[in-house]
Amino acid sequence: MKCFSLFLLISIILLSCKTSKSAKTIATSPSTDTGVAIAPAKSDTVSAVAEIKNPVQPVINNSKTDVFLEDLLKSGPENFNNIISNRDSFKVQIIYTRIDRQADNNPVFKSYFFNVNHDTYFYPASTVKMPVALMALQRLNELKVFGLNRYSSMITESSYGGQTSVYNDPTTPDGRPSITQYIKKIFLASDNDAFNRLYEFLGQQYINERLHGMGYENAEILHRLDISLTEDENRHCNPVKFFSESGKSLYSQPMQVSELVYLLRNDSVGKGYLTGEKLTNSPMTFSNKNRLGLEDLTGILKSILFPAMVPVKQRFNLKAEDYRFIYQFMSQFPGESLYPSYDSSSYPDAYLKFLLYGSEKDSLPKNIRIFNKSGNAYGFLTDVAYIADFDKNIEFMLSATIYCNGDGILNDDNYDYDTVGFPFMKELGKLIYEYELKRERTHRPDLSSFKMIYDKKGEE
Repeated sequence: MKCFSLFLLISIILLSCKTSKSAKTIATSPSTDTGVAIAPAKSDTVSAVAEIKNPVQPVINNSKTDVFLEDLLKSGPENFNNIISNRDSFKVQIIYTRIDRQADNNPVFKSYFFNVNHDTYFYPASTVKMPVALMALQRLNELKVFGLNRYSSMITESSYGGQTSVYNDPTTPDGRPSITQYIKKIFLASDNDAFNRLYEFLGQQYINERLHGMGYENAEILHRLDISLTEDENRHCNPVKFFSESGKSLYSQPMQVSELVYLLRNDSVGKGYLTGEKLTNSPMTFSNKNRLGLEDLTGILKSILFPAMVPVKQRFNLKAEDYRFIYQFMSQFPGESLYPSYDSSSYPDAYLKFLLYGSEKDSLPKNIRIFNKSGNAYGFLTDVAYIADFDKNIEFMLSATIYCNGDGILNDDNYDYDTVGFPFMKELGKLIYEYELKRERTHRPDLSSFKMIYDKKGEE
C-alpha cells in the first residue's frame, strides 16, 4: 500500500508539470480577435508580387500588424527601414484595403494593417472635414424643407463670443454663400473657414451624436479650425438662415448649444511646446482637441464610395446627386475648378494628394484619380484615399498617418513634412500601386461609376 501511494504521488507530480508547460505554450501563442489561441503562422518572406494569403494578425503593444503588409514594406525603398524600426516614435499607422470584384462587379474588401492602434492618438487635422461635409448634405435631406438644397444662400449670423458672420462669398459667380461652395472649398483646397461654417450649421452635438450612432464611438469633433476659441465657445454654434435665389426665406436655425458630456481623455504629444516665444518643457495636451482614428476615417471613406457594402447604420443619408457631387470634388484637381478658381502655382494637382504623389509640383496624369481627404498639423501628416487607374483598371484603398517632428517640440513650425512625411506618403502609395499593377484579378473592375466630368477641359 505504501509503494502504491508513493507511485500515485509521483504520477500526480509528473502530470502536473506536464500540464503547466502546455498551458504556458498556449498563453504565448498569437490569438485571434475572439481570444481563442492558435498556433503561430509560418512567416515566409512575401514579395511585392506574391499572392496574398490570410496571415495572422499578431498584436504587438495592442497594435494590429499583418505579416503581409510588413513584409511588403520591407521589400520597398530603403527609407521605409527607419520608419519600420521606429514605428512607435513615428506613430505611423497604415491600412491597405485590397478590392476584388465579383462577376457582378460587387466589391469584396480585405484590409491589411501596420501598427494600427485606436488607442494611439494622432491629431486628425483636416481629415475631420470629410465627415462634416457629408453630414451637411445629410442634414439638408433630413430637414425636408421645400426648396432648401445645397445651392440655397446660407447666411451665418453671430450671437456669442468668438462668432463671426458671413453674408457673401466672393468665390461664387453671384456672391452667395452656400453648402455647395463650402464643400467644394473643403475638398479642393482644405479651406478651414469652409469647415467652420459647416460645423456651425450642424452644431457640435449633432456631429458627434451622428458619428457615435454610426459606430464611430471614439470619434470626437470638438472645435473649429484655425481660430482659438474656448471650449464653451466651440459648444455654441452660430444662428444660420437659408434663402432661395429670389431672396425668399427657406429655413431659420437659432444658435445651437452642445450639452454632450465627453469621457475624460489623457491624450498628449511631444516633449515640449511653444506658446508665443515661451517654451514649456512638457508634452502638449490634446485631450480637448479633435480625435478621429484611422480605422474610423477609412470606414467613413468606404461608406461614401461603397454605401451598399457597409451596414445600414454607417451609411449617410444622401441622394444619388449628392454622391456624384462628392465624388467629383474629392477627385478634382484645384486647377480644374472654375468657382472657386485656384492658381496652379500655389495649388498644384498634388496639393492634397499625399499618397502616391507626396508634394509634387508638376501636373499629374488624368487617368489616375484619387478620392481622398488629407490633413497636416502639429507634425502629423494623414491621408485617407481611394485610388483608381482607369487605364490600367486597378483600384485600392490606402490610409496612413505619420508623425513628422524629430525635435519633439510643437508649435515651432519646424516639422519634418518635406524630409520625412511627404516622401513616406509618396513611396507608400507607389509601393501599393506597383503591387496592384502586378497582382492577378479574377474579374476586371468596372470603374465607370467613378469617372467624373470636371469643371475645365481635359476631363475624363
